[in-house]
Amino acid sequence: MAVPAGLQAQLDSGATTLCQCWELRRKDGAAFGFTDHDRNLSFSGLTFKADTGLTGQALQQTTGLSVNNAEVIGALSDISVSEADLVAGRFDGAEVRAWLVDWSNVSDRALIFRGTLGEIVSGGGEFRVELRGLSEELNRSQGRVYHHLCGANLGDSACKVDLSASQFSTQATVASVEGQQEFTLSGAAGFAERHFERGRIEVVTGAASGLSGFVKRDELEGSFRRLTLWQELRAPVTVGDKVRIEAGCDKRLVTCRAKFGNSYNFRGFPHIPGEDWMMAYPKQSGRNDGGSRN
Repeated sequence: MAVPAGLQAQLDSGATTLCQCWELRRKDGAAFGFTDHDRNLSFSGLTFKADTGLTGQALQQTTGLSVNNAEVIGALSDISVSEADLVAGRFDGAEVRAWLVDWSNVSDRALIFRGTLGEIVSGGGEFRVELRGLSEELNRSQGRVYHHLCGANLGDSACKVDLSASQFSTQATVASVEGQQEFTLSGAAGFAERHFERGRIEVVTGAASGLSGFVKRDELEGSFRRLTLWQELRAPVTVGDKVRIEAGCDKRLVTCRAKFGNSYNFRGFPHIPGEDWMMAYPKQSGRNDGGSRN
């Protein structure tokens, strides 16, 4: 890491005016600052609060691709990180940055860690968070897989379908709730049955605002629409809440062409031979001219 001259001088002198500051920035843009110093500190437009009980264990970073050996431990606080937000998943994958700071002059600081939050465990009035460095992304599989289904996600830069279009998304009102996994919606009956299967639902208002899930089943019931999700949302949804639902895609070429008119951007290989082709053998009654089998 690059250490400013002032901070390096403090380190060389053996001074004890050092502390750690942490910034958590959720995917929804909400930012939180914490410090293990005994008073609040401010820099980069953010106040780092000292009354949160947040502490960082010894930070060990390696040159390999393993998860960095680092954790953050803190006490739950209504004005910073709440247990409800942790359970709801609002902090999942949040960006985290950590600085070594001279609290007597906060301009003397060095960024010692940047990454994301990993596994989060909460309970008993405290939470424990695993930190994952930027190299964690290199552990994920990269490249394309050759199969007949599309390799893009609906609406991403490869697919290019505009999910904000009225034929692919709509806003509806929750009419009834069963176990946070099954919802009856009003105001969304103007689409074919199963139109939203494999699609996405996002809660717009209420306690679960900002949370989203994926649709397992989509059924019409008169003027209402019943959606069943693959997993329960991790915060309560109540009658009257507004939700936004997006069309789903089964990643087949026929669906891409008929439902979305987007076969030009199809990212699969629909004509690749299946496994049964490997076991095929010539038949006297078949066509044996050496041509394509498709």
